[in-house]
Amino acid sequence: MVSAPGKVIVYGEHAVVHGKGAIAAAISLRSYLLVTPYPKPSKMLTLRFADIELDQSWDIDTLPWTAFAAPGKKRYYFDVLERLDPQLMKAIAPIVAQIPGKVLQAAATSFLYLFLMIGNKHSPGAIYTLRSTIPIGAGLGSSASIAVCLSAALQIQSGTLTMPFRGMLPRETQLQLKRVNNWAFVGEMCIHGNPSGVDNTVATGGKAVFFQRNDYSQPPEVTHLKNFPELPLLLVNTKQPRRTSEQVANVRNLLIQYEDITNSMLDTIDKITIEAHNIISDPDFSNHSGSSHIVRLGELIRINHGILVSLGVSHPRLERVRELIDHAGIGWTKLTGAGGGGCSITLLKPNVKPSIMQELENKLSSEGFEKYETTLGGSGVGVLWPAITRSDELGHPVEISQEMFLAAEGVKGVESLVGVDTLGKRKWRFWTEWSPEA
Repeated sequence: MVSAPGKVIVYGEHAVVHGKGAIAAAISLRSYLLVTPYPKPSKMLTLRFADIELDQSWDIDTLPWTAFAAPGKKRYYFDVLERLDPQLMKAIAPIVAQIPGKVLQAAATSFLYLFLMIGNKHSPGAIYTLRSTIPIGAGLGSSASIAVCLSAALQIQSGTLTMPFRGMLPRETQLQLKRVNNWAFVGEMCIHGNPSGVDNTVATGGKAVFFQRNDYSQPPEVTHLKNFPELPLLLVNTKQPRRTSEQVANVRNLLIQYEDITNSMLDTIDKITIEAHNIISDPDFSNHSGSSHIVRLGELIRINHGILVSLGVSHPRLERVRELIDHAGIGWTKLTGAGGGGCSITLLKPNVKPSIMQELENKLSSEGFEKYETTLGGSGVGVLWPAITRSDELGHPVEISQEMFLAAEGVKGVESLVGVDTLGKRKWRFWTEWSPEA
């Protein structure tokens, strides 16, 4: 089993569209991919994504290997692809056309493109089962998380990825992460066409990144913030649909009508992002509960949200969430991502009373919001091999089966099944410089 996190924009959304910096961080909500081999000599390939009701199988021998093996078409695990090959996409198109719905077709296209590039005609038959605890379509990087899972799993199967181990040299760690990230970006291109690459970078490496893009014909400048602290976060999904393109257009129109004022707001957001970066990069930075550094980060979150409201990208549902949280006095809140709906994030204050949190949860639930208590700045892509769960009555480890995985209910059910128990029977391993194992 492999896993990768979702992400949130902590500071800088919308300003980043206009060449400013932004900070994105991993969250502890994750996607999980269970790989189960078919008994030999089966050559079936199955993709099951329960969250979007995708269950599709193909015969490996009938896939368009000829097109992918044509001169100049085949790429290797160490290659970097910056664009998709239209002829190869055309070869896949008739296969996915039989699947109903654009979302399901995009997921299948991403999977098949990666499988045909990374694997080969002699790859063993297997079932790839996906479960995600990340809300889909809420601007939390769910598709990038899945692309990272597929990239890592297929490269592990093909033997082109070195499994993480304690003592792995930093240079080797970064090489493995680069290979995972490069192919995850390919998977993202299959779904989004021209993604920024930031979502898959955060899902691969975890923690957080500072990124900036002045020229959209070039990849963004990305700096990994390895010292980004793990912080308690309240994530609330408004369940209000939003379109990123509409919100970006709203800010662009405001910029046309009120150029100086809008530029001033975008510059202020940029200063907020830089200030947050400086705080986190301070050698004396402290993430202890109630530290002045955490308070300053929280205040910057609140200020950032206020400017986003002025830019017109909030929504009454987001403002209602902020109102409820401010009334409870538990933390600092802002929208995350494009706005106009989607999700809010709250950096929690220390020692919040359980009774206050429960009362808030009841209010949020009664008004149709969905709450997640998560962590900001956690680990990136990881692998659990063998994929085992808690021991049985005799103390023997139990392999996670398809049935168990699909039967797990909700976020808590999935996390309980795949998480590390108190006896340490399951060992998730991560390609990280600071701690190869968790």
